[in-house]
Amino acid sequence: MALHASPPPIMTRSLPITDITCDLLVVGGGLSGVCCAITAARQGVRVLLVQDRPVLGGNASSEIRLWVLGATSHMGNNNRWAREGGVIDELLVENMYRNPEGNAIIFDSLLLEWVTRESNLRLLLNTAVDGIEHDETGAITAAGAYCSQNQTRYRLQAKLFCDASGDGILGFLSGAAFRIGAEARSEFNEALAPERAAHDLLGHSLYFYSRDTGRPVTYTPPAFALDDITKIPRFRELRVTDSGCRLWWLEYGGALDTIYQTEEIKWELWRVAYGVWNYIKNSGEFPGSENLTLEWMGMIPGKRESRRFEGDLMLTQQDLVEQRTFADAVGFGGWAIDLHPSDGVYSEKPGCTQWHSKGVFQIPYRTMYSRNVPNLFLTGRIISASHIAFGSTRVMATCAHNGQAVGMAAKLCLEKNANPRDLVEPSCMLDLQQRLLRIGQHIPGVPFADPANKALSASVTASSSLMLHALSPNGETTRLNQGIALFVPLLEGQTPAFTLDVAATEATTVCAELWIASREGNATPDMFLDGIDLALPEGKSSAMLVFPALLPRATYAFVTLQPNPLVSVSLSEEYLPGILTLSQKMNKAVAKSLIQTPPDNSGIDTFAFWLPDRRPVARNLAMTITPPLRPYEPHNIINGCSRPWEGTNAWVPAREDKEPVLTLQWPNPQKIHTIEITFDTDYDHPMESVLMGHPEHVMPGCVRAFEVRDANGNVLAHVNENHQTRYTLNLPSPIQTQAISVVILSHGPALPAIFQINCY
Repeated sequence: MALHASPPPIMTRSLPITDITCDLLVVGGGLSGVCCAITAARQGVRVLLVQDRPVLGGNASSEIRLWVLGATSHMGNNNRWAREGGVIDELLVENMYRNPEGNAIIFDSLLLEWVTRESNLRLLLNTAVDGIEHDETGAITAAGAYCSQNQTRYRLQAKLFCDASGDGILGFLSGAAFRIGAEARSEFNEALAPERAAHDLLGHSLYFYSRDTGRPVTYTPPAFALDDITKIPRFRELRVTDSGCRLWWLEYGGALDTIYQTEEIKWELWRVAYGVWNYIKNSGEFPGSENLTLEWMGMIPGKRESRRFEGDLMLTQQDLVEQRTFADAVGFGGWAIDLHPSDGVYSEKPGCTQWHSKGVFQIPYRTMYSRNVPNLFLTGRIISASHIAFGSTRVMATCAHNGQAVGMAAKLCLEKNANPRDLVEPSCMLDLQQRLLRIGQHIPGVPFADPANKALSASVTASSSLMLHALSPNGETTRLNQGIALFVPLLEGQTPAFTLDVAATEATTVCAELWIASREGNATPDMFLDGIDLALPEGKSSAMLVFPALLPRATYAFVTLQPNPLVSVSLSEEYLPGILTLSQKMNKAVAKSLIQTPPDNSGIDTFAFWLPDRRPVARNLAMTITPPLRPYEPHNIINGCSRPWEGTNAWVPAREDKEPVLTLQWPNPQKIHTIEITFDTDYDHPMESVLMGHPEHVMPGCVRAFEVRDANGNVLAHVNENHQTRYTLNLPSPIQTQAISVVILSHGPALPAIFQINCY
């Protein structure tokens, strides 16, 4: 062998590349991406969903464990019946049925099930997009991605692309216009904005869970744990019972780069979280901590804010507070403008500022596509909104609802060979809105009026309809330590008389008032109509409320009793759709006081919070109503609104009706292949997905078993177990019939309700 022989050549290898072609590529498997992908797939779009984590759900997943919330805001604002509809509603209702305890791992499995059962939807987990290709117009033609688990690269070709990634990786790589930080006040004339543009961002959070082992457990912290708890100004607010996302204020990173420094931020949050647990376990300040062990610690932080992309319109503070209307509205929001100090847990400032609107606000479609990349949709927290407006639009149920709008828009773009911007044209937008409303999307103020819906031309009758002449007392009473009101829909003109059973510890006077909301659809009493003083004797008596004032329109009214601790009123445990009893109080999770009182010149409204109780403690005011109300007539189910809004919009049978039947009849036979029914799953219930337990699997007014029949009584469908909001019957072949009937066979503990029936 020669002494100076050449070494063997070095062999290099390349990873396999898999090409996948689809109609719509959705990047990001948080709730906005999931709901976008499912919505599009159900419309026949070939969808590829790419997620860089091993599970779906983003901040709602078991990796982070934040509860899903949106416009309902823990039932802590004045947005009534404001839970988001469509796919996100399906998911929350199903999670309530399977998982009322709020186990995040079960929610993971539910999301995986909902995605993988769609035949038009392919899922790639653990796969990160890291490159794009585009054509001469700037349109994206393909994305590159890599999966570390199978060491495979992907080339993903599509006609349309949606960035639901949170940090906006697809938009960033494609050159889409974006911004980071708070805009100057002068840019959008937002009173809450800083005088000068600032980097200030909302930070990341990282949570932990604890568990009672039943015996003493010691704890030795890691060396990197925060050893001086006083560095956290709010450390005295810590409680031994705190865990999970109740520790939302363990936040850091808003003053840093929340993308490129996210690993640094994570380490600081670990330092904080382990330091907090060490303080709880070893400071001696927390009786009851002896038997607790650290059950789970977040491995990645939940992100709040990074890039926000620019569409043809940017949503601003005024759009939210003034509840501006948009011709291209495709969704809604209602969380507070919820901004956090950039120093997070180390800040001397409160952990958040929460400024609510008087009601929900529309979100326009023009915020959901890039202004300069022609085939790029935007959804999730990166939609086109100012930093101030983002404080509200960023929450997950709102993001998911927006994702559904994008999924449906993708279907229309493919049908029309159009780019996202083209759908702003009025006829296209009307088509998009009607298609969204048909699948359960709620667009405030936009009625469902699809001319193809044959139900709209039917006459609607029922075996009975509930006349509301009384809410029967159940023996319970409540003292008037705070204002209380029956929130009830009334007709224009003279109001009925309301008679209540009261008891006074001594002779006294109580003030009754009649209020409405000045704006249609709101549940904030800001328009006073009338007031009367009721002289009450000592002991039990009846009080009749007769208001001379006339209602200016058919709307919800607040029949209120002002505080008087000498007086108690009788209660009823009857649950009825679209009717609530509210109290003037606050939910400290989302508000600071009974009356929202913003700083001067902040552009925020001052108003009182009127909130319902949650079940099982929720009650109504017991009373008789003369003449009785008729809020549940059969024709409500074709009025275009599938939730309470200026009226109950529901049909409810009489209490004594043992087999209620609702019938749609036509003068001539109709060819029908699809029937869609909307039931009552209490849109006022937030259905928080994790941590918070719920007392019910199924909402009390939901129809559980029913039949769908034709004009001859033939059973088209028999359903034994329903708990969902929407039921769709796709017949194997179209039928000719002059009538469609829904027969209710069983329901929950409350009277059943139907909000809508569509026939195609």
